[in-house]
Amino acid sequence: MTISLADFISQFFSNPTLAITVILTAGVILVNGWTDAPNAIATCVSTRAMNPKAAILMAAVFNFFGVFIMTIINATVAMTIYNMVDFGGDSHDALVALCAALFAIVTWATTAWRFGIPTSESHALIAGISGAAIALQGGMAGINGAEWMKVIYGIVLSTCLGFFMGWLIVKITERICRGFDRRNTQGFFRSAQIGSGAAMAFMHGAQDGQKFMGVFMLGIFLAQGQGNVTTFTIPIWLMIGCSALMALGTSIGGYRIIKAVGMDMVKLEKYQGFSADLSAVICLLIASLSGLPVSTTHTKTTAIMGVGAAKRISCVNWGVVRDMVLAWILTFPGCGIIGYFMAKLFMQLF
Repeated sequence: MTISLADFISQFFSNPTLAITVILTAGVILVNGWTDAPNAIATCVSTRAMNPKAAILMAAVFNFFGVFIMTIINATVAMTIYNMVDFGGDSHDALVALCAALFAIVTWATTAWRFGIPTSESHALIAGISGAAIALQGGMAGINGAEWMKVIYGIVLSTCLGFFMGWLIVKITERICRGFDRRNTQGFFRSAQIGSGAAMAFMHGAQDGQKFMGVFMLGIFLAQGQGNVTTFTIPIWLMIGCSALMALGTSIGGYRIIKAVGMDMVKLEKYQGFSADLSAVICLLIASLSGLPVSTTHTKTTAIMGVGAAKRISCVNWGVVRDMVLAWILTFPGCGIIGYFMAKLFMQLF
């Protein structure tokens, strides 16, 4: 099942509930653009391989390609998020709970962005809708345990494998280039880093784009009173819109996160930036093909940590890492609790 752009526009202006849901979902995607999407281009900008404007434009283009191509190849990430929770049979209450969850996500992410802390919008999304589903169902009956286990697997993959791959690939790169004059490799690694940054943006679209489009489609079906839809096709107009909103968010507020991830945590050279990007791309590709919803923030930052630690443990600013990890740990309970209480409040009001 899907929806055409003409039908969507018609329903948007005739159905106020749908309009509110769409605006909140768009807000979440926009926030993802200024909190998560900058991770994809942080290393390119920090090593001066690209200027920020060119990097943001590249991220926008390859985000779209990631959304479009990976959705055609394998849309299981979107389906995992769509089936993560069960909001029950009452479409009105379900839609109110979903709106509450989206509001919680925007609140959490904006607060973290204000302090320059790169949080995971993927985990905020999962926690927010889970908290709202628990509030709606009055217990854990609204949680799909099998889909939640994919989240746990994804956390292990993104953190452990991200760090290990970052460490391994930079070691391999250093060994291959050991006999070369470093000045003669700068041009190659500048181009290689632009390529790996584009690949990182592609995989960000493949992962995060699918997650938020899954929620977008859930909102549309609930607004139509069709909460029992189990399969759907994501329309191309939605892929374009999602990519454009992410790019807009990155251009508005992405520099804070670029600075925290690409500059403050580890001082990177071009070959190290290339190694971190390539490591994260490999991890995200494995997760996307496996249908695991992983955090692009966790994957990229742990890959950068691995690259820095490969040189010296002291090369990593562990104070910045501590703040990031604390925000990651607090995301699930924090967003879940906000989603729960906002759902209770919204159901009382609406």
